[in-house]
Amino acid sequence: MHKVTLIPGDGIGPEITKAVVKVVEAAGARIEWETVEAGACVMEEYGTPLPENVLDSIKRNKICLKGPITTPIGSGFRSVNVALRKELNLYANLRPAKTFKGIDTRYEDIDITVVRENTEDLYAGVEHMVGRHAAESIKIITSEASTKIAKFAFEYAKKEGKKKVTAVHKANIMKLSDGLFLECARQVAKDYSGIKFDEIIVDNACMQLVKYPKQFDILLCPNLYGDIISDLCAGLVGGLGVVPGANIGDDIAIFEAVHGSAPDIAGKNLANPTAIILSAAGMLKYLGEVEKGRKIIEAVEETFRKGRCVTTDLGGKATTEEFTESLCEKLVRL
Repeated sequence: MHKVTLIPGDGIGPEITKAVVKVVEAAGARIEWETVEAGACVMEEYGTPLPENVLDSIKRNKICLKGPITTPIGSGFRSVNVALRKELNLYANLRPAKTFKGIDTRYEDIDITVVRENTEDLYAGVEHMVGRHAAESIKIITSEASTKIAKFAFEYAKKEGKKKVTAVHKANIMKLSDGLFLECARQVAKDYSGIKFDEIIVDNACMQLVKYPKQFDILLCPNLYGDIISDLCAGLVGGLGVVPGANIGDDIAIFEAVHGSAPDIAGKNLANPTAIILSAAGMLKYLGEVEKGRKIIEAVEETFRKGRCVTTDLGGKATTEEFTESLCEKLVRL
């Protein structure tokens, strides 16, 4: 029995987390869920979108599954996602993007994983006003964090049987900050002779992803580039609704739906829960329940391949509940 913190989140979050709980149970995983609330739904009660009891639960259980959480734009509150990564030192963001047969995309057989440094760069939150009419954000890159994320990328490649790690950078312009990131990646690559290493400037990386994405395997990125490129990769395989995500530290991991809270369809039974379901499959693998995670992925693949019960965002007519029940029925048979 594994005890897992569950954050339903905002908007469609409660609907899709309800769905994922059913799917995980149907896969045969024995999970004790500890539900805690974060986001806009707790602002009035706690005066913050990230109450201390949420952090306490995650620190205690070491593992969390999180629904989408709204970040107020332009307010004084920092993103809950960013705060969780900083507070818990979840230094690695993992975003696999893989095509599914049955989903209409521009490409076939795409399998790219973005490994993104999660704690520094421009997302460190070091910014201030310069007088009345200018604002300054400071880009922080350290050798410690850069080396750590590079090692994570190569270890992940070795574990998953990946053949190549590509470092994404803008060291031709930001010679010190991105130059340091790139040099750390080069040094780590020397310890992994069985895995090919190359490097690419970020703007060229975006063009190459659109022209010929199959050339990439693992993309190793600083924080900002990784955030942008991971969404680009999601667009190659059907959108954010079918892409899982994880934030991983030395002893704590949060698995999450990477899309937004979609308040316009909240409560309408229309949301696609695939992203968080695939994230839960990754969580089960992380917990050592590899076969149960594999079963969930296989059930999702079969559903998309047959195309009989998919949600409206993917061209079908199924509701959230109908899609979930279809997956559960397949899992019982697998």
